[in-house]
Amino acid sequence: MKAWFSRHASVWILVGFCLCMAGFLSIRTGSFFSVKNVVNILEANSYRMILAIGMTFVIAAGAIDLSVGSILSLSAICMAMALHAGWPVALAVAAGLLAGALLGAVNGLLIQLTRINALIITLATSFLYRGLSLIVTLGTPVTKFPQSFRNFGCGDILGIESGVFMALILLALAFPLLYGMRFGHYLTALGSNPQALQRSGVRSIFYRVGCFAAMGLLAALAGVIITARLNSAEPNAGLDMEMDAITAVIMGGTPLSGGSAELAGTAAAVFLLGLIRNGLTLLSVSSYYQQFITGGILLCAVIAAELRERRRRCA
Repeated sequence: MKAWFSRHASVWILVGFCLCMAGFLSIRTGSFFSVKNVVNILEANSYRMILAIGMTFVIAAGAIDLSVGSILSLSAICMAMALHAGWPVALAVAAGLLAGALLGAVNGLLIQLTRINALIITLATSFLYRGLSLIVTLGTPVTKFPQSFRNFGCGDILGIESGVFMALILLALAFPLLYGMRFGHYLTALGSNPQALQRSGVRSIFYRVGCFAAMGLLAALAGVIITARLNSAEPNAGLDMEMDAITAVIMGGTPLSGGSAELAGTAAAVFLLGLIRNGLTLLSVSSYYQQFITGGILLCAVIAAELRERRRRCA
């Protein structure tokens, strides 16, 4: 039991921070525990949860993806143009999701074939995908969608807001996929010792490309939710969202070098970051300070993760 608590210490620390933050905000503001505010927190962080789940898989595989926000934007624009062309809603959404998966797969293929660091490849494709979004739309948002599509991002499923429902379902599916199935085991092996995985006869290209394709698919799903909520697909949507996802994954206890994953920690970190953003808004803190605080949290998370890895290697 002691070893189990030690192995998942980051999760319990984050849960403790969440409770402390909730207690502090409930004292400082009278509206924190209102139903409307709790719903706002869940809705505002549903797509961040979706992105963070995908990023957990990518980082566990020893890589990183800086093109997430650009994939979100470009796939949403593909879907929006299909809707404007008169495609049925289900078919247009499927086209957007497929576009996201293909863009992610391109990232994985480039990384696998060139053996260039994922950071460099995805930084380059981020500019490519964002530039393509601006070229296709001429920098103008695509707006005015049918109500049936808007219900996809703003409606309810079994009494739960659709974005929150999808985030919870994906989180529930991600646990057995990452910890109980071959795909998850091979991904973490890819992050810890790719040479050994290759020598054992496993085709690492399938898992590398599959990992990035899944990240692209989840980015596209987040784009669908955001587009439906705003009734607008914007070429500049998704800016810096990859940094939110990376921050949550590193805070949650997944090492930046890969080889293991802490999905529960990622979920707790997303919720904690959501509490911090919501609290700063309720306390009327300037958005400039919010950006500064988020950067500070990322820096502390990276330093803590590196110190934790050094201690583990020395043990």
